[in-house]
Amino acid sequence: MSAHRKECAITTNKTVEDAIVINRFGNSALIGLGLLIAALAPQAYAQSTAKTVTLVVPFAAGGGTDTVARLIGERMSRTLGQTVIVENVVGGGSTLANDRVARSAPDGSTILINHVALLAAPSLFTNLRYDTKTAFEAVGLVNNAPMVLIGRKSIPGEGPKDHVAWIKAQRDKANFAHGGLGTNSHLCAVMMGNVLGFKPTIVAYRGSAPAIADLLAGQIDLLWDQVTNALPQIQAGTLHGIAITSPGRLEQLKDVPTTAELGMPEVSYSMWHGLYVAKGTPKETINALNSALRGALSEPELVEKLKQLGTLPFPANELTPEAHARLFADDLPRVAKLIESSGIKASEAK
Repeated sequence: MSAHRKECAITTNKTVEDAIVINRFGNSALIGLGLLIAALAPQAYAQSTAKTVTLVVPFAAGGGTDTVARLIGERMSRTLGQTVIVENVVGGGSTLANDRVARSAPDGSTILINHVALLAAPSLFTNLRYDTKTAFEAVGLVNNAPMVLIGRKSIPGEGPKDHVAWIKAQRDKANFAHGGLGTNSHLCAVMMGNVLGFKPTIVAYRGSAPAIADLLAGQIDLLWDQVTNALPQIQAGTLHGIAITSPGRLEQLKDVPTTAELGMPEVSYSMWHGLYVAKGTPKETINALNSALRGALSEPELVEKLKQLGTLPFPANELTPEAHARLFADDLPRVAKLIESSGIKASEAK
């Protein structure tokens, strides 16, 4: 396990990396009274805990989850009147970080930010020390974003339609990189293979950065990744932008068609991050944290930063702890089914 602790207010990162399933895009309306509501949070939170708040990130500093964590952590710190420390606890497909929070004091002082990896873990690993269904309380949903399919520059064809035709012709001969078991890049590749009727050859990497490096070198064919990671290479013309899972084309990637445009509407996939605390955390503490989160997500500056990363906050009516818990419960069996379809057998987390 590697752990890094940094105060979120003094660290900035520019890359976004991992994150979940089943497309839930729409017009992301912000909460008009978010700042007013959040103003009530510090007093309620201070009554429940006087500790420094630790925001636990299961992935390396500089990655997508870490970037989002620091953006919201800095703003939540101001609202709560507490120091928020971002701690990167890396390893075991996020299970080390998950376990860290599951076993923490139920007082709201230790918060987990995670994406599909939390939902995928029980289907992938046999040695979890926590029950994914019962170990956590949902605090709130943070952001929602599409995935984009990128390919090496030497893939034959003149554009996305030709590239998809090549993938269909190659079938399992086309290899897909992914950033780790149970990550969005992995599950999106599995989903595409299911839709097109073949099991893709999947090559594991430790994160999307080395996968992109091999794409640039022509050593691998394809990668589903988050927009922010892929955007510079697509814009520079060093990699092909083939398809995106959003309902409509993105402003930043106007030349990249949607999966629906390419005849694959069933490849409907989005990533989302949520905040979690240990089971048993008082409801008033969860509400205070949720109010601080909603206040952060109502700040125009933060919304603009998220937009630049190719992501946005959830709609206003989906920002409550209850809405988060419903989405978690809905997506858990969907993720399990997708992993089962891949043929991967559960093993010990390392």
